Amino acid sequence: MDNFVHSEPESLDTRIDRRITHILGRTVVPMFNALIEASGEHHKELISLRDDVKKVERKLCSHHHRLRRLEQAQGPRPYTGVMASIDGMSWREFEHHVAVLLRRDGCTDVVVHGGPGDRGVDVTALTADGRSVVVQCKSFAPYRPVWSGEVQKFLGASRVQHRADVALFVATTSFTPDARAIAETHGITVVDRGHLEKWSAGVPLPVLQ
Repeated sequence: MDNFVHSEPESLDTRIDRRITHILGRTVVPMFNALIEASGEHHKELISLRDDVKKVERKLCSHHHRLRRLEQAQGPRPYTGVMASIDGMSWREFEHHVAVLLRRDGCTDVVVHGGPGDRGVDVTALTADGRSVVVQCKSFAPYRPVWSGEVQKFLGASRVQHRADVALFVATTSFTPDARAIAETHGITVVDRGHLEKWSAGVPLPVLQ
């Protein structure tokens, strides 16, 4: 009869923790015990060093259990891989991705414009309750923020040219403080990298509801 119990392979963190405990508890401390017995001249110093090693071992174990509790309380990250997929898109694919999100959130008449002649907006749509929506999409590297001048340009296109009820500036990066201030003053909704991640993962965009 096969009594072998199958178990999941240990994680790297678990193996490291066990190795640290082994080295400190079964190698270093016994070595100090042997030295203490064999040495008379440095007896007190060795005892002090051994006690310090034991303190380090206890602290490591304490930190390990504390981190485990924090990880269990937080749970798994729900949006893993979303931004990696978006970062791999071309600017045109990103515009169509935003169009898909608009449709998912109940928008109709969704049209991707983009490119020359787009009159300063990339996507237009209507919300479920009939409000007009214009969107500017910027597929930037995460280290390159959206500047205030870019928001000002979109402000003119969305409010003056299109007279939109809802103006969305969607970016794969962050916005500078000045850019955010202009957007807030003039009622432009900025969807930065963090909000885009949640929106793409299924969290509805409140301004479209």
